[in-house]
Amino acid sequence: MLAGKVVAVTGAGRGVGREIALLCARHGASVVVNDLGGSGTGDGADAEPARRTVEDILAAGGRAHANLASVADPRGAASIIEAAVQQFGRIDAVINNAGILRDAIWHRMSQEDWRAVIDVHLHGSFNVSKAATPYFREQRSGSFIHFTSTSGLIGNIGQANYSAAKLAIVGLSQSIALDMARAGVRSNCIAPFAWSRMTGSIPVETEDQKRRVERLKSMSADKVAPLVVYLASDASKEVTNQVFAVRKNEISLFCKPRPLRSMTKLEGWTPEAIAAELIPSFSPSFARADEVSAHVFPYDPI
Repeated sequence: MLAGKVVAVTGAGRGVGREIALLCARHGASVVVNDLGGSGTGDGADAEPARRTVEDILAAGGRAHANLASVADPRGAASIIEAAVQQFGRIDAVINNAGILRDAIWHRMSQEDWRAVIDVHLHGSFNVSKAATPYFREQRSGSFIHFTSTSGLIGNIGQANYSAAKLAIVGLSQSIALDMARAGVRSNCIAPFAWSRMTGSIPVETEDQKRRVERLKSMSADKVAPLVVYLASDASKEVTNQVFAVRKNEISLFCKPRPLRSMTKLEGWTPEAIAAELIPSFSPSFARADEVSAHVFPYDPI
């Protein structure tokens, strides 16, 4: 499906990103494998993960090039796209997958941990997408595939930085889709359910947490890659401004926020009237206060 295409995959040294890079190559794409090689919290650097993914693609007869830049650095992000054009002559799809985690309960989260996660996820997605945009506009085609999370779409405990970044990425993708539609460029999001180094940091202290981790372990990273290949291909040229989720063999389409209920008071609202009339009317439609993805997906992965 990707013969003749050139794709850039960030965070492609391990986990979901690696599986995406491998499947894109198997479908004929030339792949820029970007990975700084840092730890799960973003510390350090190591060329080995990106190098190993590239070697595996080359050994299978594909074409790939390693890039070790940080997506959080605008110049580093630009080098990813420059590598695609210099090595393979063009860029057709950007997969913004790179990420780190620095989890903490909200009141204990440091400014440093807040910024670090926002920089990699949100600013990184912006930086790489921005660098690819002039090429997409000139050739009047291109696909952005951004990775969001149910931590942002639904919510999660101890992940204010990650949740904020991942929901902001949906807003970024929507704006790109609207702004770039006239140039034939599309932008979509995927929320993956998969066991990886990042999900491996989930605590397993309670029975519920243990069950959640065992459920995640059954959802392998390779299950996410087919949807990415499709969205990067010309077969998806009419698909843009959408949010998908992949949960093992199940693919879901998420709705955008829309009004659930509306109530009008022609004389205007007072705080007392809101308490007495509006909230009793609205409360049956309230989302549960403690809702996380396990409440939305309470069944075992299929």
